[in-house]
Amino acid sequence: MHPRLPKRKSVAAETAVLPLLALIVANAALAFGPWFVRLADTGPIASAFWRITLAAPILAGAALATGWRPREVPRALWGIIAIGGLCFAADLGSWHLGILRTTLANATLFGNSATLMFPLYGFLVARAWPTRVQGVALGLATIGAGLLMGRSYQLDPRHLAGDLLCLTAGILYTGYFILMARARATMAPLPALALSTLASVLPLLGFALVMGEKILPTDWTPLIGLALVSQIIGQGLMIYALGRLPPLTVGLGLLTQPVVAGTIGWIVYGERLGLPDLVGAVLVAIALVLVSRRPRA
Repeated sequence: MHPRLPKRKSVAAETAVLPLLALIVANAALAFGPWFVRLADTGPIASAFWRITLAAPILAGAALATGWRPREVPRALWGIIAIGGLCFAADLGSWHLGILRTTLANATLFGNSATLMFPLYGFLVARAWPTRVQGVALGLATIGAGLLMGRSYQLDPRHLAGDLLCLTAGILYTGYFILMARARATMAPLPALALSTLASVLPLLGFALVMGEKILPTDWTPLIGLALVSQIIGQGLMIYALGRLPPLTVGLGLLTQPVVAGTIGWIVYGERLGLPDLVGAVLVAIALVLVSRRPRA
């Protein structure tokens, strides 16, 4: 009879808390994006251009400072990063246009439709149905999202164009997630984010010029906030989490954005949070805890 070997803690188990924390902080930072877009005095796509352009040199410098060099990127990966950057540019352009044409609640809801689509992709890749715990987590998250958006979500013909633009952004964001998850399989988070950010600059400038938007701002403060908070902190931590968490956890993590966005609306615009909002936030938190638990050996 062989002696039982002592259980060893895996590296993934030891560091499981850090990616989850990064995911939550990333979504909290990204939730400030619509507020900064509303404050910017440029066109909506132009504000997305400046979000990327102001962040790109900082991200590229940080990636180079870690010792990474562009020659280390495999040739096949350049195409994935370029398409990922184009998807991200189209996502931001659509979302920023939609933010000004619908309610903030609708923009947050439809813009984060990757909540469902990205986990679905994960299940298709794994060729397996969700486990019982994952199914319970999805159910709780769905109920929580419904409660979070139930009071403020409105179907209104006046918001139709904005709603469709934000839904398109959510689909494009899913494509970006899929491509960057593939890039993160062989690249560190900083180089992956720096390259995809650089790949988004020219498409966004082109979109803004075609739309005839005002490019140069009078007040740089909202755009600097958008670059630092949304792109460097928010998207940076999101790319880090993408390489360490399963698609279901990342997808459910997106539901923390409406919680933070609701809090911003409460503080800045006096939009009170009711009991359904608080219950919804708790259900989303429970769902995240459930999908973050490691299965017993």
